[in-house]
Amino acid sequence: MLGARAWLGRVLLLPRAGAGLAASRRCPGVWPRTWPHRSPSRGSSSRDKDRSATVSSSVPMPAGGKGSHPSSAPQRVPNRLIHEKSPYLLQHAYNPVDWYPWGQEAFDKARKENKPIFLSVGYSTCHWCHMMEEESFQNEEIGRLLSEDFVSVKVDREERPDVDKVYMTFVQATSSGGGWPMNVWLTPNLQPFVGGTYFPPEDGLTRVGFRTVLLRIREQWKQNKNTLLENSQRVTTALLARSEISVGDRQLPPSAATMNNRCFQQLDEGYDEEYGGFAEAPKFPTPVILSFLFSYWLSHRLTQDGSRAQQMALHTLKMMANGGIRDHVGQGFHRYSTDRQWHVPHFEKMLYDQAQLAVAYSQAFQISGDEFYSDMAKGILQYVARSLSHRSGGFYSAEDADSPPERGMRPKEGAYYVWTVKEVQQLLPEPVLGATEPLTSGQLLMKHYGLTEAGNISPSQDPKGELQGQNVLTVRYSLELTAARFGLDVEAVRTLLNTGLEKLFQARKHRPKPHLDSKMLAAWNGLMVSGYAVTGAVLGQDRLINYATNGAKFLKRHMFDVASGRLMRTCYTGSGGTVEHSNPPCWGFLEDYAFVVRGLLDLYEASQESAWLEWALRLQDTQDRLFWDSQGGGYFCSEAELGAGLPLRLKDDQDGAEPSANSVSAHNLLRLHGFTGHKDWMDKCVCLLTAFSERMRRVPVALPEMVRALSAQQQTLKQIVICGDRQAKDTKALVQCVHSVYIPNKVLILADGDPSSFLSRQLPFLSTLRRLEDQATAYVCENQACSMPITDPCELRKLLHP
Repeated sequence: MLGARAWLGRVLLLPRAGAGLAASRRCPGVWPRTWPHRSPSRGSSSRDKDRSATVSSSVPMPAGGKGSHPSSAPQRVPNRLIHEKSPYLLQHAYNPVDWYPWGQEAFDKARKENKPIFLSVGYSTCHWCHMMEEESFQNEEIGRLLSEDFVSVKVDREERPDVDKVYMTFVQATSSGGGWPMNVWLTPNLQPFVGGTYFPPEDGLTRVGFRTVLLRIREQWKQNKNTLLENSQRVTTALLARSEISVGDRQLPPSAATMNNRCFQQLDEGYDEEYGGFAEAPKFPTPVILSFLFSYWLSHRLTQDGSRAQQMALHTLKMMANGGIRDHVGQGFHRYSTDRQWHVPHFEKMLYDQAQLAVAYSQAFQISGDEFYSDMAKGILQYVARSLSHRSGGFYSAEDADSPPERGMRPKEGAYYVWTVKEVQQLLPEPVLGATEPLTSGQLLMKHYGLTEAGNISPSQDPKGELQGQNVLTVRYSLELTAARFGLDVEAVRTLLNTGLEKLFQARKHRPKPHLDSKMLAAWNGLMVSGYAVTGAVLGQDRLINYATNGAKFLKRHMFDVASGRLMRTCYTGSGGTVEHSNPPCWGFLEDYAFVVRGLLDLYEASQESAWLEWALRLQDTQDRLFWDSQGGGYFCSEAELGAGLPLRLKDDQDGAEPSANSVSAHNLLRLHGFTGHKDWMDKCVCLLTAFSERMRRVPVALPEMVRALSAQQQTLKQIVICGDRQAKDTKALVQCVHSVYIPNKVLILADGDPSSFLSRQLPFLSTLRRLEDQATAYVCENQACSMPITDPCELRKLLHP
């Protein structure tokens, strides 16, 4: 890809190209850079029966080795991972593998004993990580190989995104795909020479097992170590050159209009007209794309392309909400759909998806006025409050896809979420009065949500037969059509379905729950603060804004070091609901700062409490100090000291399942400039956008969030100033008017008339703006010029959205 084969040397595919990505689709997240939202093997089932792994190497390896059978009773003797806090590492604490956490002890051992490092990266709710742990890492013979011939290192990708990104860059470049679990072999100097994703334990007719791969690499290390080291150095040098992002000799970023149009055209070409979304299968929510389309619509409202952008985003959100990717019983969204129709999901639920989708549905409500979208946003946040919230205000990372169908049974994917017809009939036997034919509540619900006796999951989506006879709820008809089918009133059908779903929800509580990853990440908590703050502001619900406030308080209390001004990356739920940290603490990465700063800016606009804005400025200063590239522009993903020893120091350059931290930082810098008037924020933003010029020009669809920031920078932000008392009704009415309108490129400022306040000190012109006749008064300012004073919310709305 992009000439990679020319410098990567020979690549050994075992047994076929693309298989490693197919194996990882149950735990994906990194797609080819040229099209970040599609699998290279488009259209094939994400539950492909052939789970062969792609192995990428800088030298050829001889054939050899046979599969082995896992031990029936793995020893319950803990390894050194038992002392870790990460739920993922603790899942491997009883493997018969001499695991090390990422750190100097492992590196020193590899150098002293002259052994290659086996690095295995995953996360605690990853289905195929569980599979490889069960099949291979619990295997006594494989455990001996890993312990005797390698220094085996386990990494939680959510704790160390820098380690994950460096070696995922290698795996992607050498195999045209990536995912988790990610398994990479390194020299003692941490340079990669072989990498892949999921490996089956044994050889098959069309695949080579993990044990065989280990034996081959062991043999190569003994016989051709110098060649391995030389090729590894060449690979690292080439990756470093290819991944460089720098201003170079460019003076300014590209034209926003050009990048916008190219990004839109690329999305338009890949759009699924029937089901929404931008791929065939698997299908991801990708809120950054929806956000781009809404922004594009706003600046092209009077054009055909603008209408098209709005339709694409709203249709996608509606199809997702009606599909099985949404949990109709308990709310929230699953990770992705394994099929084109959004029907059969991969059942894990990630915090970052809930956070971003809450914002996307809130924006859809602002734009359309359709309460369908606001109901979706509220449902997401209801799920997070119930299932992903720590009592002190923080937010947990994820819920697993797998759980036991009944206590004591082996976990199966989706067991907590799927239903048989028999179960529904038993739970909802009541007759429906007034129907044109004999009908029970269960039959009504099954018709509306597409449940069948045989199950509504295709065998092609269920190669292991775990979901046979089971059903995923997915809306098959509108309320009006279901009502007409049985001669019922629409509101009566709505009530019956809601009552039925509530009974299913109560029944589901008695099932064994999926594993909860109770690790709390600063970055994802920042996204969730945004989710609650934006939705609360749009819907005018203080209760939701309070969740955002409590989340921000949690971050400041438990994930912020006052002395150094630094964020911590992680904290963990201890016994009795306490909050614990690793020792030494895991310090924050760029995304932690960028996402928390965004959350604090959103929270200020929702609450008008300037303390959050002040803290955002402090964190931005720390981010600049730790991550800014003063030579090439833009931000590195990690601190120089934290990543010492890693062969690459990278800059995040793709808006995927989560937005790139550089894209979010570009927006943050613009907003901070709007809040303070400090020119250095704007200069940094322009420099950042210039550094990413080449990436945007080449594939703007890979950076839709940065293209949005580019547009905001070149169009200038609106400063909407409300002069008034924060608690007064007339002030709240004007503030709510602003929040009801979709205005992505704005900052909302409350001027309370106190010349010593934080914002008055930052923006002296605020002292010149007066209340009109002692009423709360709004001003809309652009390019250092303000509108006439406005006291009527309706007049303000006309000005904001002509």
